[in-house]
Amino acid sequence: MPQNLLAFDTSTESLSVALAWNDGSGRRLLAREAEGGRAASAALVPALMDLLRDASLPLARLDAIVFGQGPGSFTGLRTACAVAQGLAWGAGLPVLPVETLMAVAEDARERHGAERVAAVIDARMGEVYSADYEHAQGQWQRLGPIRLGPPEALVVPAGFVLAGNAFATLGERLPAGAERLPAAPTAAALLRLAPSLIARGGAVAPGEALPLYIRDKVAQTTQERLAARGETSPEFPAPPAVA
Repeated sequence: MPQNLLAFDTSTESLSVALAWNDGSGRRLLAREAEGGRAASAALVPALMDLLRDASLPLARLDAIVFGQGPGSFTGLRTACAVAQGLAWGAGLPVLPVETLMAVAEDARERHGAERVAAVIDARMGEVYSADYEHAQGQWQRLGPIRLGPPEALVVPAGFVLAGNAFATLGERLPAGAERLPAAPTAAALLRLAPSLIARGGAVAPGEALPLYIRDKVAQTTQERLAARGETSPEFPAPPAVA
């Protein structure tokens, strides 16, 4: 049965929102992209409300809220999760968290016909998030864990394409040989993934929806930065030597 679904992703530098619903005469889709990053926290809710207003669809008529749970920008993931929880709690809806790398794979399938994808997202700090996905029998399966590491360490399995958003910034450091396809974790991709994930029990209560963090720490303290350069300051003296 067709479902009314609102989806969004703020895990990268783009803000992506989309709405799929049945208006009585057929299936409809609205999808929009805007600047993300720091702007996402202020822009996300208005963008979602604009979609619902343009579709003349009350929030209470949705069947679920779908969001890109990560990996990706810490701030972006927190923003998306908090908004998903808030909207779902207020309307009594379930939440569907979706891996952003799976959404990258789905975008590569939709745009380029790829069905075996090594998905990669720029993780900043000279690293990438990556995972391998295979599309079979109408759904994606992740093969192995989600990884974080330097681009040079990425191994693309034979027969897989490399798809993602890291080529402009880290392309020279990514492995050569595999076909490269631009792809992103768009909200429209999240909507295409949602029905099978919901059917497999992926939707949860708002309080159980959590971001998927892979990197535990994104910034060094001032003391750590000084220590890495072999320097000290009056505020952060060098630690005593250990005999």
